[in-house]
Amino acid sequence: MTKQPQKDSPNGTGAGSGKSNGTGSGKGTGARFPIVGIGASAGGLAAFEAFFADMPAQAEVGMAFVLVQHLAPDYASMLTDIIKDFTRMSVFEVEDGMIVQPNCVYVIPPNRDMAYLGGALQLLEPTEPRGHRMAIDFFFRSLAEQLQERAIGIVLSGTGSDGTEGIRAIKAQGGMVMAQNPASCEFESMPHSAIATGLVDYEINPVEMPKRLISYASMALTKLPQAGLPGAQVEDALKSIFLLLRTQSGHDFSQYKRSTIDRRIGRRMAVHQIETVDAYVKFLQQSPVEVETLFRDLLIGVTSFFRDPKVYASLEEKVIPKLFEGNNPGTPLRIWCAGCSSGEEAYSLAIVLREHMDVLKQRHEVQIFATDIDARAIGVARAGVYPSGIAADVSQERLTRLFTAESDGGAYRIDKSIRDMLIFSEQDVIKDPPFSKLDLISCRNLMIYFDADLQKKLIPLFHFALKPGGYLMLGTSEGVGGFDELFSVVDRESKIYRRKEVLRDAQRMEMGRFFGALSKSNEKRVAGAVKPGVPPQLALRELAEGALLQKVAPAATLVNVQGDILYLHGRTGMFLEPAPGVAGISNVLKMARDGLQPGLAACLHKSIETKETVHSRGMRVKTNGHYTMVDIAVHPVAGGSAGDSPLYLITFVEAPVVDGTDGKTAAGTDPGMEARIAALERDLLAKDEYIQAAQEELASSTEELRSSNEEMQSVNEELQSTNEELETSKEELQSVNEELATVNAELQNKVADLSRANNDMNNLLAGTGIATIFVDHHLCILRFTPAARAIINLIPSDQGRPVGHIVSNLIGYDALVPDVQSVLDTLVPKELEVKARDGKWYAMRVQPYRTLDNVIEGAVISFVDISEVVAIRDELKKANELYHMAAMLRDINDAVILQDLSGHILAWNPGAEKLYGWDEQDALGLNARDRIPPALREEEEARMHRLVVPEVLEPYHSQRLTKAGAAKNVWIMASAVLDEAGKTYAIATTERLKPD
Repeated sequence: MTKQPQKDSPNGTGAGSGKSNGTGSGKGTGARFPIVGIGASAGGLAAFEAFFADMPAQAEVGMAFVLVQHLAPDYASMLTDIIKDFTRMSVFEVEDGMIVQPNCVYVIPPNRDMAYLGGALQLLEPTEPRGHRMAIDFFFRSLAEQLQERAIGIVLSGTGSDGTEGIRAIKAQGGMVMAQNPASCEFESMPHSAIATGLVDYEINPVEMPKRLISYASMALTKLPQAGLPGAQVEDALKSIFLLLRTQSGHDFSQYKRSTIDRRIGRRMAVHQIETVDAYVKFLQQSPVEVETLFRDLLIGVTSFFRDPKVYASLEEKVIPKLFEGNNPGTPLRIWCAGCSSGEEAYSLAIVLREHMDVLKQRHEVQIFATDIDARAIGVARAGVYPSGIAADVSQERLTRLFTAESDGGAYRIDKSIRDMLIFSEQDVIKDPPFSKLDLISCRNLMIYFDADLQKKLIPLFHFALKPGGYLMLGTSEGVGGFDELFSVVDRESKIYRRKEVLRDAQRMEMGRFFGALSKSNEKRVAGAVKPGVPPQLALRELAEGALLQKVAPAATLVNVQGDILYLHGRTGMFLEPAPGVAGISNVLKMARDGLQPGLAACLHKSIETKETVHSRGMRVKTNGHYTMVDIAVHPVAGGSAGDSPLYLITFVEAPVVDGTDGKTAAGTDPGMEARIAALERDLLAKDEYIQAAQEELASSTEELRSSNEEMQSVNEELQSTNEELETSKEELQSVNEELATVNAELQNKVADLSRANNDMNNLLAGTGIATIFVDHHLCILRFTPAARAIINLIPSDQGRPVGHIVSNLIGYDALVPDVQSVLDTLVPKELEVKARDGKWYAMRVQPYRTLDNVIEGAVISFVDISEVVAIRDELKKANELYHMAAMLRDINDAVILQDLSGHILAWNPGAEKLYGWDEQDALGLNARDRIPPALREEEEARMHRLVVPEVLEPYHSQRLTKAGAAKNVWIMASAVLDEAGKTYAIATTERLKPD
């Protein structure tokens, strides 16, 4: 029988079981065997039964199973007892600090959260209210952090989305995830939410899971680690894998860390039970779906809202106030969240910025460019909808203020005011151009996946992208490496840095690379960032390109779909001028000089609609008091990375002045022509005034519409508040429903157990032949066994009648009712011997009837037939009297000895002196123990104790010591000497030498 795992002793080791499997906290500590976390809610019992029915108690790879079930907090759970019926493994309800052992099952108790830490299961009081608890997510996350690739998560039937965030953490650490096929679920919400992430390795029925689980664990944790991925032998295979990935996804993983690549490829091989890399390459060539899956696996990273709270505390204290100091509300704050994954990090930044603006009671324009190469992750980020498990990372106050619960209660949607601060787009930080003039770059836990060479390219790139004094925030395991001349340290522990100014003409080269990136032919040429310390010879091409752009390229500006200027190139002053009013306005339409704005607006609008280049030639633009002819062109920029909207490059070219071919000078122009031009100018001016008036009316209408929109938003907020209240009520009802479903299943099993126990009890009572009567507090008969009918005249219809109303067959005993009542009053059992009319003697015992909860609910009267015992006792009594008479005869040859109850010798006859050598005087100072060999003393004391009861002892063989110390074999007859009250006060023995 397996012993229950010990709790942690005060010194951190398992009591009685040596050291625990893991010590302390931290990454990768804990058991050296896989631990399978299984999460379920409503409908989980049937899935548990199907799973454990086919799970062997001793698998090839020893695994522990931890069950996290949504349980009713106000009821004692029977889940542990139910699971015991499904498996031969040892099953335990978890106690705080319980060490996990392989081939055992552990069940979470009700109303507790649970985490795995340092080889043991830790129980915690829930911090979230009912309906908002994510016990499965909480446990899965701790399992992933401690066990990494040895963590396995399984999501079974249930409502809501608990477990979804947990499986993200498990997959990010290289673990494996299973989910129940929704078609086999009683409630499919939980597994469906897990499957929707695209991270589930096996989507199968519970009965199929044990086989897949064992084969995966054997391959991933035993065979592949022993074989490894041999270096030189698989280089060609890895190159083929990188080529397949680049061909299908467009992304190059050859510069990613080799250890990360090896682990992720090995995990996929284990999932498909493929033992060699060459075989896996062939499988990839035949399965584009597997190429996509491997691509997703390589991109999986750990992300969550407000990850590393200490880092965010430092950010709010040391960085964010600096971003707003001296910043004009009209000047946008530009922030880049590189490798944003599914958006949690980017939204966290937006939230802390918004909260700081609330403290300042100011509104600044904030642009957060959140990028990632994973299109699916960007899709999730754009939607801004996250599973309800984020409640573990986002405070309830923030959830209420900045999120809206979805109608199904399983997710939260980010508030529109936060969503509008972000622009999500696909971008490969390795090859795509960076953003520029940024106030803050957050690139946390991305570079840890890159090799050292690639990391050295990114740090200078970030330096270029930041504006002077801008901030860089990296992951806690990352740093700026050997580029201390580019960044100063703001917070070393939180890895927050600030841009330094350096004496290097890198900006021109970097911008040349940026514009070159707009052409596919130059993509490879501009992939890397300028390294510090590169010899001047290697930068000649970049210098030449920068000079040519400056000298040859026309004046241009890069704008977004709203016309906001993102970058200016060349001398644009003759075409653009600062707009009047609030400083910092950088919209190209507002900055356009007189005569340029209408045509420029029309070209930009047409280019946005047609996605084509639009030209406008011969526009008369007023510059320095006179008009200049200007040609403009608006080019859509393919592959723009500045956000959801595409970018547009606007070029300005001053049109050449044509003097005419007839030899006339400009001064000799036909006067009629000049009049015609003047008339056209007046018409144009009138039309411009008309357009201006129309624009003002449009602005007025827009303002009215904005006011109406604000009113509608207010009404919408009220409706949202009402909807949130309804959602909360729905979640509470849903939670109660889940608990009731679980309790109902437990009660059904309990009823079945009680039925079996009742049948067993009936058969036991009928088979023993013991007469037994059960009565309640009022001494009414509840039930009786068939044997009781011979003692008390009972028939089946007597159930419910008082026992005193039934005629008994006992002689000389009519105190049954008072005796039973006395036992009920005093709770002291009573025993006595009674005789029936047929001459049989019975030992009657009356004792209280106790329930499992130690509640007295009546009495039990039992009768045991002792007729033979009474007859034997009478005969032994007669024999004892004969022995007593014989002991009085001193002239017999046998040794006759009398001792008190303490063993002191009281009488010693001549036969004893002859047999043992002590004379009577010496013997009277002895104790009976002195005459018994040490090995027999306990046995002899037990016999003597039986005589005190008193009980008759049969003659027996033993040994006694002589005065000389020799042991003699003797026959002994022992009897009790009674006083007048019938109590034993001494013991007489007759001892005779046993013949050889």
